Amino acid sequence: MSELATRAEKLDAADDLRGKRDAFVLDDVVYLDGNSLGALPAVVPGRVEDVVRRQWGELRIRSWEESGWWTAPERIGDRIAPLVGAAPGQIVVGDSTSVNVFKALVGAVRMAGEGRDEIVVDATTFPTDGYIAESAARMTGCALRPVAPAEVPGALGDRTAAVLLNHVDYRTGRLHDLPALTAAVHGAGAYVVWDLCHSAGALPVGLDEHGVDLAVGCTYKYLNGGPGSPAYLYVRRELQDRFDSPLPGWNSHAEPFGMRSGYEPAPGALRGRVGTPDILSMLALEAALEVWDGVPVEAVRAKSLALTDFFLECVTEYVPEGRAECLTPLAHAERGSQVALRCDGAGDVMKRLVERGVVGDFRAPDVLRFGFTPLYVGFADVERAVRVLARTLG
Repeated sequence: MSELATRAEKLDAADDLRGKRDAFVLDDVVYLDGNSLGALPAVVPGRVEDVVRRQWGELRIRSWEESGWWTAPERIGDRIAPLVGAAPGQIVVGDSTSVNVFKALVGAVRMAGEGRDEIVVDATTFPTDGYIAESAARMTGCALRPVAPAEVPGALGDRTAAVLLNHVDYRTGRLHDLPALTAAVHGAGAYVVWDLCHSAGALPVGLDEHGVDLAVGCTYKYLNGGPGSPAYLYVRRELQDRFDSPLPGWNSHAEPFGMRSGYEPAPGALRGRVGTPDILSMLALEAALEVWDGVPVEAVRAKSLALTDFFLECVTEYVPEGRAECLTPLAHAERGSQVALRCDGAGDVMKRLVERGVVGDFRAPDVLRFGFTPLYVGFADVERAVRVLARTLG
């Protein structure tokens, strides 16, 4: 056994989170793709069966009240809130990330008011965020200005209405400085919208602490909510009375069953709702979030950094020099919970890794992505994955 393999065993033995692995449905595969789709929490199948057979099958329409279906969006939002550093009453769950980006961005422009007619968007953003930003700009009469996150402070001005940023870059795993960038946007009198898809559940976010205005995120990555599980929208409490959603629906009406022709928004974060919630996937998500009971995000972050440090150490030791280039920052303050490696033939390399029991993913043209979910990934998994990677590249 190599020195790194021996050390991996010792690190796993000392890991306070190691028991959480048993809360997931896993096999012998090394699963390093939780930054795309989290593993299945073991409690979910039974809960979904109850929702389908009893709540829907037996109670039927009564479940909107008796099973708590009607309050699920805000109730589950309050379960997510501690994971992103938010007090209760500020997050509503529902719709997709794309839809929530649209709500948040247009809502931010409307709050900014007259004279502010420019939207700044992360130039390295996930494509959909860029598409939504471009559409929101056209619909609100704003100019769209793509800017690299590090250059955002110098790009802000009196015309800036809203800024859309990713907390973690989906390709490289670079963690952007949310506190400093939020302060810069506020200093220019504008509103900031943060996309937390690649940070929620992997590291502390501190939405309330840092005065973030609006935030969105998916729940199927590090939150393990399942494929296509509903996203969420955060609206800071102080802004809720001013938040004017571009998608008003009967579910966000102050009197949803009044069936009035005129729209009056519900108080608080509820005005972020639109239509009838997707109950099956929403309650699967609620069950999945139980794996977080008693788990401090700070402990998850500490293990995430230890795992990615160990992964990079194993790459240095095992992978032939010059075969892979790390794109992820080495500094802890600039790293999310994934490592991106550039190599020739990356698409074919990832296919062979999957065949050999190591699952990551590939981003064109030449990037291998490995995501580290501390609740179920261990150090022996990391050492094994890099050994297989070295053989594949070698």
